[in-house]
Amino acid sequence: MTVENSLRFDKRLLAIAGLALVFGIVAGVGVLYVTESGSGNAVASACPLDESFAAAVNDNATGEVAAVRALDEPFDAKTIAFKDESGKEVSIADFAGKNLLVNVWATWCVPCRAEMPALDALERQEGGADFAVVPINVDMGDLAKPKTFYTETNLESLPLYHDGSLATFNDLKSKGVTLGLPVSLIVDPDGCAKGVITGPAEWASPDAIRLIEAVKREGSAGA
Repeated sequence: MTVENSLRFDKRLLAIAGLALVFGIVAGVGVLYVTESGSGNAVASACPLDESFAAAVNDNATGEVAAVRALDEPFDAKTIAFKDESGKEVSIADFAGKNLLVNVWATWCVPCRAEMPALDALERQEGGADFAVVPINVDMGDLAKPKTFYTETNLESLPLYHDGSLATFNDLKSKGVTLGLPVSLIVDPDGCAKGVITGPAEWASPDAIRLIEAVKREGSAGA
């Protein structure tokens, strides 16, 4: 084979390799696209965007709770798992049929500590068959610190739930819902997270009560 022919042969090999690479990339992108699209559709079908519920949240998020917003992409929160004070496994699925305010907090988080009395007051006033505050403590280790905090702060209406693995917080962080604590989710009776606030709020205020009442009405209407 002459040098000229050899060069022509090498160029043909490079051209074929280039085409193969292009098609491989396109095929790979296609696979990635289909996978991501399928995952997104599954989430959407489980917890579709409810414009009426979103409006109830956004229209009533004013004053002391102005930082609350409806989620553009609601997600299934039923698998969020934790333990009750006795050590029994619990999940959001166990609260089916209720509107929830799920609050993730820690004793080392100063803003978290500051809003807990207001959450206690909210549960005392609004808690019942159609609504509950679900506070999930994420201190590492056992319940000693949150228990002491409950006693010192005279929290009497809030249940004590605990996730020492930080799985709850890490899951919300991976979803892009929050980067820190506290974070609170508004969850509808079907277990779909449809609203969020990152940071504390004055949950015992008239503004908060008006928001929760609107959520309860909308949740009951959709049930």
